[in-house]
Amino acid sequence: MAFKFAIALTGGIATGKSTAVSLLRLSGLRVIDADEIAHRLLDENSGWIAQTFGDTYVEKSKVLRNRLGKLIFSDNAAKSKLEAFLHPKIRKAIEEESERQDKFKFPYLVDIPLFFENGAYPIKNSVTVYAPKEIQLQRFIKRDGFDEAEALRRIESQMDIEEKKRRSTWVIDNSKDLRHLQTECEDFVEKIKEQF
Repeated sequence: MAFKFAIALTGGIATGKSTAVSLLRLSGLRVIDADEIAHRLLDENSGWIAQTFGDTYVEKSKVLRNRLGKLIFSDNAAKSKLEAFLHPKIRKAIEEESERQDKFKFPYLVDIPLFFENGAYPIKNSVTVYAPKEIQLQRFIKRDGFDEAEALRRIESQMDIEEKKRRSTWVIDNSKDLRHLQTECEDFVEKIKEQF
């Protein structure tokens, strides 16, 4: 059975989840990355993307994710269509990898950005990489170059970060600098080791 030793890792846009994942991997935790799986599956199904949304979203069998993202975040029907097609494939790939990871009988992370929003995975424990919404917004604008309205719309398409924080088993605080995040990640790994 999948997910026996899994811990769901979540956060919000620009809370620093990718950086935290890198640090957690350096500390020896294994990670199943739902985004990596989704990106691979998008490209594997680029023909379906072109057929469904138009050739303008695919170039040389690669999905132009930024361009597709603009459509998906502005059109609920397109978003629903993409999710209905992609999510079952992502789930199947994550379950298969989880079954492999469970054989080690030690906790590992399943990086699922929309863990609480979708409620699709029977994972008991979770950790949220947290930064307050105003910091999220500043980082997102700086990182991706969106204007404030577009950045806010994308952030608000996800569950509020404070709610994710409340629902989590653990929280990794990323409201300060990289050194602080590194300490938070190391402390989290120690808690995991003590518990299992």
